[in-house]
Amino acid sequence: MEEALYTATIFLMTTVIAVPISARLGLGSVLGYLAAGILIGPVLGLVGTHEADELLHYAEFGVVMMLFIIGLELDPRALWAMRDKLVGLGGLQVLLTGLAVFTLAVILNRPINVAIACGMIFALSSTAIVLQTLTEKGLMQTSGGRSTFAVLLTQDIAVIPMLVILPLLAGATLPHVMADGSISVGAHEKAAHGLSLVDGLPGWGMALVTLGAVAAIIVGGRYLTRPVFRFIHAAHLPEMYTALALLIVVGIAFLMHLVGLSPALGTFLAGVLLANSEFRHELESDIAPFKGLLLGLFFITVGAQIDLDIFFAAPGDILGLTLAVMILKAVVLYGIGRAFGLRRRALWLFTLGLAQAGEFGFVLITTALSQNVLPHTLAERLLLIVALSMLITPLLFILYDQISKRFGEKEEERREPDTIDRTGPVIIAGIGRFGQIVNRLVRASGFDTVVLDHNIQAIETMRHFGVKGFFGDPTRPEMLHAAGLSNASVLVVAVDDPAAAIKLTKFARRERPDLHIIARANNRGTVYQLYNAGANDIVREMFDSSLRAGRYVLENIGLSEYEAAQAEQAFYKHDRYAVQELAEVWKEGVPSTQNAEYIKRAKELESELEATLLAQLQEKPREEA
Repeated sequence: MEEALYTATIFLMTTVIAVPISARLGLGSVLGYLAAGILIGPVLGLVGTHEADELLHYAEFGVVMMLFIIGLELDPRALWAMRDKLVGLGGLQVLLTGLAVFTLAVILNRPINVAIACGMIFALSSTAIVLQTLTEKGLMQTSGGRSTFAVLLTQDIAVIPMLVILPLLAGATLPHVMADGSISVGAHEKAAHGLSLVDGLPGWGMALVTLGAVAAIIVGGRYLTRPVFRFIHAAHLPEMYTALALLIVVGIAFLMHLVGLSPALGTFLAGVLLANSEFRHELESDIAPFKGLLLGLFFITVGAQIDLDIFFAAPGDILGLTLAVMILKAVVLYGIGRAFGLRRRALWLFTLGLAQAGEFGFVLITTALSQNVLPHTLAERLLLIVALSMLITPLLFILYDQISKRFGEKEEERREPDTIDRTGPVIIAGIGRFGQIVNRLVRASGFDTVVLDHNIQAIETMRHFGVKGFFGDPTRPEMLHAAGLSNASVLVVAVDDPAAAIKLTKFARRERPDLHIIARANNRGTVYQLYNAGANDIVREMFDSSLRAGRYVLENIGLSEYEAAQAEQAFYKHDRYAVQELAEVWKEGVPSTQNAEYIKRAKELESELEATLLAQLQEKPREEA
């Protein structure tokens, strides 16, 4: 007991120190977890490889949960819309990089099965580090950022077949058909599996049981989750949702284990099936904390098992192999990027951003080691190479920044703003999904609009449908004045960036005190800032759709359509009044939970809302069922 508490204390204490430091330095949480593991393992010796190896069996379940959540986030329709980049750009990257590393491994006299495993390991990049860096630097919406994201998504999906293929590369444990037609596996495989539904079955029986297990996941995910969730809901115990979410993941993983398939494959498939379910967000929020902790534990245990003696015994060899792999990946990425039309900044972002190995490389290495695909010494060297390549990644983004300076502004901003040759009573700044609907409604009603957006692709897409827009930064005073700010009746602030929306609202209000400004907000904090900036009408992105959904709920639990509509209208009016009231006590930079005056007023307003709605319902008795 004391040993378990000691190990847990060491792991948790190191985590809460190392990971925040790594995040503040811009290195990301993955490198923080690895550094924590290296610190308590090979550096300080606080945790031995035996303890780390025992914990790894539990930590690997974090990978299973990660793939379940990845499946939940992969809407099949969205994947189909991205199929060209996923199959073309992403598929080619995984295939060509894997072949290049495979060839390098063969040249270094590695066996074919080991070379294939190495190719799969280094075909992947670090999703955690790259996406975090792209988001921090505001590069996600550039052409290079979008192409990089497509490749990372393809790599995440490619992990599934890789985990299935790896056990097939283990020559000593490959299943084979006996003379009587039954399937036999090596002693190691039997010991590893314990319980099994397929051991001793003939080939056709093994195939039927495996297909039956997959079919059970598909049918259960499609038809059984709704009634089960309704049953759990009837208990009115929030912890039961968490228990059910864990049961789904653990149960599917165990079923896959019984038929000899990768648990990650089953949970990923279940996640995809539930991606369009109304319970998707509930499942994701319940699983996410466990996934985060177990995945962090996985990376710590990997770091604790890294043998630094191997590095110090031949630092030149390890660094040389790391750089060789990264240069090889960069060459492949550069060629693919050019073939798909990436140029200048976008091409360098794509090339340097994906040149490292990734966190899933650790997953594949540990799996390959457990399946006897990789010898222990080689696995240790590969772990070092993957970790070093990830540590070098921040330097590659610094190099990208230096290269970017040579090319000047961002790709979308290198083009000169359009010359605005028309004005109108309505100016719409931002033509994303929100701005498009506003523009369509206003134009269809017979009024002219002037559309401004700094995204050239959005402007060109509009032009394909016969709608003229102007490319340029709508927050620039010269753009607004050219669009007719001095004579316009309405300005719609529909830009994505909250800071840009506030800046634009302040400028427009200062220039035109009589202008009616309608602004889009993504949360209440932005609502208050826009209110203080001078916006007349502020529309929260999800407010109207959520309000309509609430009305449908009321209509289906006993209220008439008229009563539900009245309740909706009363809620809408009260919310507009509440926002104005709360804006007076809201303090910028102070969290709402730490603003006593805000909390007090919010509670008062909520009580007023309840009293208003109850009084309204009592005035008109509900219709008898």
